[in-house]
Amino acid sequence: MANIVLTDDHILLRNGLAGLIKNLGHHVLFEADNGKDLIEKLNSRHLPDLVLMDINMPEMDGCEATEWLRKHHPKIKVLALSMYNNESAIIRMLKAGAKGYILKDSRPQQLEVAIDAIMKQGFHYSELLNGKLIHAINQMGDISTDLNTLVHLHEKETEFLKLCCTEFTYKEIAARLSVSPRTVDGYRDALFEKLNVKTRIGLVMFSVKNGIVQF
Repeated sequence: MANIVLTDDHILLRNGLAGLIKNLGHHVLFEADNGKDLIEKLNSRHLPDLVLMDINMPEMDGCEATEWLRKHHPKIKVLALSMYNNESAIIRMLKAGAKGYILKDSRPQQLEVAIDAIMKQGFHYSELLNGKLIHAINQMGDISTDLNTLVHLHEKETEFLKLCCTEFTYKEIAARLSVSPRTVDGYRDALFEKLNVKTRIGLVMFSVKNGIVQF
């Protein structure tokens, strides 16, 4: 059982999540309207294991709140909640310290899987990475392990992966690498196939897990 806090400015959604989380066998410590409310309600003597964090909130959004938690309570894990599969917003949350993300319209079973994955493995991959790659990464243990034991990345591919973890568009990444947008598309498509991921978020999560970037 995990002690969980819900941070979302939509009361009805939050209440529904609270009921679902209780049905899954976890305990809801409290609910918060936004990041500021979360910080004010935290009790240092009884901290949550996990915070389900909405991204877009007034006063203090999910990114700011997640960064605050990483600095002041690094043991608290954050699962980002998103209404849309917005790459830029999710990248910002991962950079802030979130350990995964889940869409708000996900099924209860998907939420259960996400919570269990973060509590047991420290990261939630969702559908971004296939099972084979997840297993290989988990077997690697320390992120300093040589990536060549899993895949061989060329220097340009590694450079491209690092830039994918920023908010630059693919066109801006091409300019940074001094190559054409078509060449960048080639890097992207080659890595999608090599790493068995489907989106830019998959590339980011691979990079974070394997120490290619340090957030």
